[in-house]
Amino acid sequence: MIKVNIDKVLLDRQITSKMLAAEIGITPANLSILKTGKAKGIRFATLSRICKVLACQPGDILEYVDEPGNDD
Repeated sequence: MIKVNIDKVLLDRQITSKMLAAEIGITPANLSILKTGKAKGIRFATLSRICKVLACQPGDILEYVDEPGNDD
């Protein structure tokens, strides 16, 4: 499973979700879908914009978490 840690990075950078959404050009609703892990995927262009605005690496906001019993 991929865990999305955008909230943690936003808190560290003292940036609101609304500010990030405006900066990267997506709706707050779509950012919320991504943050809650309900998104099926993310475009590299969107990931690049997030990393640029938050001055981070993709690994700072995306984390692989092994789920016991899940052979996906």
